[in-house]
Amino acid sequence: PSPTAVITASPTSSPTPPIAPPTTGRPYDADDLLVAMRASRRPGGVPDELEVPAIAAGLAAQLWTWSGDPYPTLVVGGSCGPQRCTVEVSGAPSGAAGADLYVYSVARDTRQVVIEGTDLRGYPAVLDPIIDRVVRDALDPALLDGLILTGAAWQLPPATGQLLAAYRSGGEEGSPGLDVLVDLTTGAVLEVRAP
Repeated sequence: PSPTAVITASPTSSPTPPIAPPTTGRPYDADDLLVAMRASRRPGGVPDELEVPAIAAGLAAQLWTWSGDPYPTLVVGGSCGPQRCTVEVSGAPSGAAGADLYVYSVARDTRQVVIEGTDLRGYPAVLDPIIDRVVRDALDPALLDGLILTGAAWQLPPATGQLLAAYRSGGEEGSPGLDVLVDLTTGAVLEVRAP
C-alpha cells in the first residue's frame, strides 16, 4: 500500500474556543484486569496462560480512558498462537461517541505486553459538533466539499486532547475523504491526511 499523503502539516487555528483538556488516566490495576479476564464472556474467553498477574499488569499499564474513569463494562478476549498471544480489551463510557478498543500482543516466552493497535472512540459524543466546527473554521471549504464527519478517534497521551477526525463522502469509513488531526485544547488543526 502507498503511504498516506499529508496535505498540510502546519497548524491552523480555528476561532472556535478550545475545550479544557480531558483528564485521561489509567483507571485499572492488575487485579481489575485479572477479574475481567477470568469473567470474559467472549467466545473462547481468555486462555489460562494469559490470566497471570504480570500480563494483567502489562495490560493495565497501557490502558487509558478519555476521562480517567473505568468503563461501566470492561470486555476482554484473547487467543494464543505458537509464539505470541493476542488480547483485546474494550469498553464504552456512558455518553461516548463509541467504544475504545485496545489490541495487545503478548510474547509467550517473555510475557512482554505491547500495544499492537487502538481504536479509541470513547470520547464524549457531545464533542462531535465542536470537532466539526474547529475543522470547518480552520480549513479551506474546498477541502471539505461534499465530506461529512463520520467519527473520530482520540489519541493516547502525550497527545491529550487530540483526535483524528474522519471526513468521508459517503458517510462510510472506506469512502474517499480526509483524516484531520485536531487539538481541541488549542482549537488547532495539526495535520490533514488523504487516507
